[in-house]
Amino acid sequence: MPRNLDIPAIRAEFPILARLVNGHPLVYLDNAASAQKPDAVIDAMANQMRTAYANVHRGLHTLANETTEAYEAAREIVRAFLNAPSTDNVIFTKGSTEGINLVAAGLGARVQPGDEIVLTIMEHHSNIVPWHFLRERHGAVLRWVGLQEDGSLDMDAMRAAIGPKTKMVALTHMSNVLGTVTDVAAVTQLAHAAGAEILIDGSQAAVHLPLDVQAIGCDWYVITGHKLYGPTGIGALYGTSDALARARPYQGGGEMIEVVETGRVTYNTAPHKFEAGTPPILEAIGLGAALRWLGQFDKAGVAAHEHAVYTRAREALRGINGLKVHGESSGKGAVLSFSLEGAHPHDLAQILDRYGVAIRAGHHCAQPLMQHLGVSATARASFALYNTVAEADAFAEALAKARKMLV
Repeated sequence: MPRNLDIPAIRAEFPILARLVNGHPLVYLDNAASAQKPDAVIDAMANQMRTAYANVHRGLHTLANETTEAYEAAREIVRAFLNAPSTDNVIFTKGSTEGINLVAAGLGARVQPGDEIVLTIMEHHSNIVPWHFLRERHGAVLRWVGLQEDGSLDMDAMRAAIGPKTKMVALTHMSNVLGTVTDVAAVTQLAHAAGAEILIDGSQAAVHLPLDVQAIGCDWYVITGHKLYGPTGIGALYGTSDALARARPYQGGGEMIEVVETGRVTYNTAPHKFEAGTPPILEAIGLGAALRWLGQFDKAGVAAHEHAVYTRAREALRGINGLKVHGESSGKGAVLSFSLEGAHPHDLAQILDRYGVAIRAGHHCAQPLMQHLGVSATARASFALYNTVAEADAFAEALAKARKMLV
């Protein structure tokens, strides 16, 4: 049975939520950037260090075996979270950014001048810059797909962009700025019909949506741990067996090889083929603990709670003159990006911080999207499982005070 959504009890598991900021209770609404960590994650990592830490794989002593078991158990938790067919399809990375770079580097060996990579205008820089590397270094052409007025993906434009020269389609499952949720299964069908691969950036979606990479049918899917209530420095890349077989190793070193001689090298099989060097052992165990903790709850119930908090905040903002919300597509995630006429987002964030309210301000590593929206930056409040309706009210009250100071 799923665990009840007892929000006060859940909040008590996050030590940082008890602190004061500038004399006010912390209202943490910067979850799209990085979520806070529950005791389950903190304790899992600390206990591993205290009781059974050693380097993983190949060790023959007890501590090495115990650490390897914990590390590979975390891989199985990630596999189940994604519904990947095998742990061999799950590569541990430093995060979504490294996962995308790994895929881009592998594709670079096969890209010819004029080959096309299709992106959307709302991608995070991590899902833009690695493809620019292929443009700069291999002559690839980037094709951009725009948005509808409400911030949803323009599917007609996507169909038009994908063609016989397309080698890769790379898009976000959920926008970190707009909260837009894309129909990744439909785009996957379009990509495969054209003979192209598809990579999906699940950095945001993994936190809020049920995931099934086999049902989506994608070639690649990336997630990052620190948004999933886990530690930084850890993430995962899912790849189909065929996609992983096509990709060259991203880095060379220990673990990713079978035989090294002076005149030749034989690579290991996936996942080890793509995990050179000593991996982020404790971080992987922390990610496993985070996903195990999150897995206690019914995901539809969590999404409904997050949406209720978002809706409360969104409704409170309707009465503020000069305020514009960016992204209001149907089924969007609990991300609220906005601009206030006459006030810079950075000023808003600093004033809200005086009242203990933490939001993000800037271009959110999405400068092409900012250009599309006609702004240089936005303010962003993003909601998580532990946020409350009362916090949404505190955010709206602090924003109203900020407006009086700035406008």
